[in-house]
Amino acid sequence: MSKKIRTLVLGGGRIGELHARNVLTYVPKMQLVAVVDPMPTASLRLLCADSNTPVVAEATDYLRNADAVIVATPTVMHEGHVTKALEAGLHVMCEKPLAGDLAAANRMLTAASSSGKVLQVGFNRRFDRNFMALRDAVVNGSVGTVESLRITSRDPAPPGIEYIQKSGGLFMDMSIHDFDMARFLTGDEVVSVYAKGACLVDDEIGRNGDIDTAVITLTFAGGALGVIENSRRATYGYDQRAGVHGSRGAAESGNNVGSSVVISDSGGVHGEKPLYFFLERYRESFVAELNAFADAIIGAEPPRVSGRDGIEAMRIAEACRRSHERGCEVALSEVE
Repeated sequence: MSKKIRTLVLGGGRIGELHARNVLTYVPKMQLVAVVDPMPTASLRLLCADSNTPVVAEATDYLRNADAVIVATPTVMHEGHVTKALEAGLHVMCEKPLAGDLAAANRMLTAASSSGKVLQVGFNRRFDRNFMALRDAVVNGSVGTVESLRITSRDPAPPGIEYIQKSGGLFMDMSIHDFDMARFLTGDEVVSVYAKGACLVDDEIGRNGDIDTAVITLTFAGGALGVIENSRRATYGYDQRAGVHGSRGAAESGNNVGSSVVISDSGGVHGEKPLYFFLERYRESFVAELNAFADAIIGAEPPRVSGRDGIEAMRIAEACRRSHERGCEVALSEVE
């Protein structure tokens, strides 16, 4: 493909607008042809006005004039949007989670296979340079055979209740990134989980049927063990850490901070807090995933985050939901 990849963004919310901005600014192989949103925000209108990009309420007319679609609509709409785009012969990158349930996700995977087009899932953390280096330490043998994994993921503050009500729950909305990272960092599959959750941050979250705090233990096919800690609150900023321990050593990835300067005085040793939220912390990885999507289209190679990866993370999330409800370990083999 010698021309630029004509790209349509479906959904103009926070993530959709971010993708649109990145296509316009940082992805030279792509051309933004339109953003589809029936109720665009003022900031999206301004972005598109400055770049002479149409903002439209319906995608129908633009599907015929695009090569690829970035789906950033609410999860319940993913299946319809992704399937329609694939049937129209377009490549698709879909935000996580892939679908609202596993049956829908499997239908989407079948549609992608039938179309022969790229279906990439928006697990952007795989493209973070720190986590990529951590993965490299496993692949090149620096840590030896993986024996244990620890992932810490804490948001600076809980989202609004309206978001909670539509999120699909902490495991499917928040922890799902960590489930994908667990598979990515170890290069192994999760075979069972034990999840314990609580509502310790905001009682209103509990009254809406969700949890805001969780500790999840994972067992991998190769025998390694993993622990994931999640919280909707971290008073000191966006806490994103991971570590792998193995037979030859260990590798760890810490938080990103605004400055590496550390001040030592009579009051103690002081440094900056972690970057505040995901838009700052993962700015580079959001750009990298779109460039990888473009490369997959041009090179006709499998995407670095496949539809199958999206389904496997969803299976782990569903197993955690069942484990939390039952109070026992759940095998992934029972989740299809």
